[in-house]
Amino acid sequence: MQNWEGLEYSCSNCTKCGLCQTRNHVVFGVGPRDADVMFIGEGPGEQEDLKGEPFVGPAGKLLDDMLSIIDLSRESCYIANIVKCRPPHNRDPLDAEQDACIGYLRNQVALIKPKIIVCLGRISATRLIRPDFRITREHGTWTERNGIWMSAIYHPSALLRDPSKRPETFEDLLTLRQKLRELGCKPYTV
Repeated sequence: MQNWEGLEYSCSNCTKCGLCQTRNHVVFGVGPRDADVMFIGEGPGEQEDLKGEPFVGPAGKLLDDMLSIIDLSRESCYIANIVKCRPPHNRDPLDAEQDACIGYLRNQVALIKPKIIVCLGRISATRLIRPDFRITREHGTWTERNGIWMSAIYHPSALLRDPSKRPETFEDLLTLRQKLRELGCKPYTV
């Protein structure tokens, strides 16, 4: 396992897959390095690639709004992606690209030691929770693995495309807030 400095250096100089050829920036992740909760999406979009920060476009604005509903903010959680470079035209990251990048994410999780991981969307959920995870049926449900509680909610981009999923996501956020309280996570520490 690498320390933060080594991990960021390795990640920013990565050439393990073809995504390195078209990226503007590696989108490593943001947030406190001792966060109790991590949000993990699939990969950076255009705005994220230009700025080098996850979830800064329209989906990022919606994610900020979603976090505020349950008294969280970017300053209280860590936000990352399965792949650190933008897939062309925002397509789903290929399995080989995910395989090339997953070690960086695993290292981040090992360093942060979160109590909760929330997968943002299907790609993240099938990679981190279970390969046959069905986001439409299983969003908001909880699984514990190696002492970390994991759940998945619809990706903010999916909610922008289909606002009819927002009420379900609101319920999932309330379930997340309850789990944060149960586990005594920041900012719900007693």
